[in-house]
Amino acid sequence: MFRIVTDNGSDIPADYSAKHGIETLNLATIIDGVTYNHGLEISAEEFYKKLAEGAKPTTSQVNPEEARTFFEKHAETDKEFLYIGISSGLSGTVGSVKIGADEAMEKIPGLKIEVVDTLTGSLGVVLVIEQAVKLRSEGKSLEETASILRDMVKNVCLGVTVDNLMDLWRGGRVSKSSAFLGTLASIKPFIIVNNEGKLDVVSKLRGRKKALENLLDYMEKHMGSKRAMNEEFMAVGHGNCPEDAEYVKKLIEERFGFKNIMVNNMGPVIGTHTGPTIVIVCFYGDSRE
Repeated sequence: MFRIVTDNGSDIPADYSAKHGIETLNLATIIDGVTYNHGLEISAEEFYKKLAEGAKPTTSQVNPEEARTFFEKHAETDKEFLYIGISSGLSGTVGSVKIGADEAMEKIPGLKIEVVDTLTGSLGVVLVIEQAVKLRSEGKSLEETASILRDMVKNVCLGVTVDNLMDLWRGGRVSKSSAFLGTLASIKPFIIVNNEGKLDVVSKLRGRKKALENLLDYMEKHMGSKRAMNEEFMAVGHGNCPEDAEYVKKLIEERFGFKNIMVNNMGPVIGTHTGPTIVIVCFYGDSRE
C-alpha cells in the first residue's frame, strides 16, 4: 500500500493526516528573519496575530534536496509514495518535489514515487487527497491512483473572497491603486483558481455579506453532476475569521443539504498572500471556469 504525502500549502488538518497516515513536506514561512516550519512551528493563530502586529511574512518553497532527503528517509519503511501538492501555478514546490523524487528513485532500487500537481491550493488539495484515500482503500495501485487523480483535478473547484483588498496588495496579488480604490468603495473581489492553477479575479461585489453568499452561487453554477461527491465531502477554509466560515457553512447546509463539511483555519503559506479575511469554498464540480 502506498503512502500519501502532501505539503503544508494544503492546510490539511492534523487529525485528518493522523487518521489516514499522511506525511507533510513543509514550505517555509519567514517572519522578521525567523524561519518557521523547518523544525520551528507556528500556529495559524500565532501567524495571524503577527500579521495584525504589522509583520510582513514571505514564503519559501520546498527545494529538491529537501524532497530527496524526505523520500530517502521514509524509504526505510515504505517503497511507494504518492505526492499530492499545491498548484504549480501558485508555488514551484511541485516541480522541486518531482526533481527530488527522481533523484531518490535513481538512488534507491524499487522506490516508486508519483507526483500529482493538483492545480489548486489550500483545502482544495485535501479534496484531491480525499479521493486518493478512497482509491487506496479500494485497492487501486499507486500508478492507477495517480492517473485517476490527474484526470480529475480540474473537477476540484475553489472560490475565494477577501474582506480587505489591501491584504491582497501586501501579498502581491493586486496593484496598490486597485486595492486602495476598492477598499474605499467596499469592493470585495471574487476569485477562483482557474484551469491553469492560478488565481483569477472574475467579479467584484459590494459588501461582505453579499460576497460570502456569492460563494454559494459559484457552487450552484459549477457543481453540476458532482453533487453526490459534495454530499460526502467538501470544505470551507478561512483566514482567522471563523464566524464568517461558520456562516458560509450554515448557508451551504441550508441551501444544498450537505453535512460533511470540513472547516479549517488556513495557515501561513496561503495566509501570507491573502491576509486574515479570506474565506474559501472547495467543492467538486463539472468545471472551474
